[in-house]
Order: sequence, then C-alpha cells, then structure tokens
Amino acid sequence: MNIISDIRQSYAEIRNVKSITGGAMLIALNVILDFVRIVVSNILEISFAFLSLAVAGMLYGPVMAGVIGAIADIIAYFVKPNGPFFIGFTINSFVTGFIYGLFLYNRKVSLKRIIAANAVEVVLINFILTPIWLNMMYGTQLFTVLRIIKNIAMFPINVALLYLVCKTVETVKFKTRLFEK
Repeated sequence: MNIISDIRQSYAEIRNVKSITGGAMLIALNVILDFVRIVVSNILEISFAFLSLAVAGMLYGPVMAGVIGAIADIIAYFVKPNGPFFIGFTINSFVTGFIYGLFLYNRKVSLKRIIAANAVEVVLINFILTPIWLNMMYGTQLFTVLRIIKNIAMFPINVALLYLVCKTVETVKFKTRLFEK
C-alpha cells in the first residue's frame, strides 16, 4: 500500500465505532503513561506515552493516531498540568502519532521500521519542533547538549520498548482477531 491510500484508510477509521472505542482506550493509556513522566528540568522530560501513540498508529493509521495524540495531550494537560498549556506540544503529539502511523499502519513490525519511525520522531519532534516551542514560550535558545545526550541515551531504550510493545500487539492482533473491523 502507498502512503496516500494509508492516509485515506486511516481517515475512514475515524468513523468506525470499534476504532473510536479502541482509540479512547489508547487515549486513556496515553494519559496514564504521561503520569510516569520523569521531569529532569522545566525543559527536559522523559516520557513513555509515545508507546500508546505507536500502537494507535499501528492499529488505526496516521490520521487516527494523530487525532488520538492531540486529544490525549489536551486531556493529560487538564488531568495533570505541567506548566502552561501550549498548542505546540499538542501539535507534537499529533505529529508523533502521525509518524508512527505512516511507518507502522498495515505493515509487518520489523526492527528496521521501528528504528526508522523512532529516528524520524526524535529528529522532527525532539530536535526541531520542541526547541522551537520552548523558544517561543521562554524566549531563549533552549536546544541544549543535555537534550542531545538524553535522546541518544534513550534511543535504544525507546526502540527496544517500541519493538516489544508493537510485536506483542501484532501477535495478539493476529491470534485473537480482536482488532478486526
């Protein structure tokens, strides 16, 4: 399948009751995982909420996963505010879900695909968008060496977790046909 047809098919997921229900559960999971956030400083945090967005992307495609990410970000802010609300981070959540959907939707989970998806997410979100949002919020250049070190250190951990979670979901999906439309 090509990217355009995946996006169209993912857009159709928004009207599917099973997809909406599954998406709601993944939103709840995302909010819960957001509580496990490790705050290093006001500009540096470690979170595992991306795992639920990756599963959303894998099951429902880029559009639905992006919507799930945006809704989860807004709900997580109201449940546990962590600084001022800023729409840029909601955009980050949408784009993160969208990226994982592009790489994982209707495709077999492979280590190469997981590494590529995570690398694109790290570069686009953590190295480009987040520093822009932080600069807009705090008015200073906040792209730090600490951010680079954190992302390099977390990359293999995130890839391993992502691969484990996605492989498990893939196995459950095929064995139980739980997520069939």
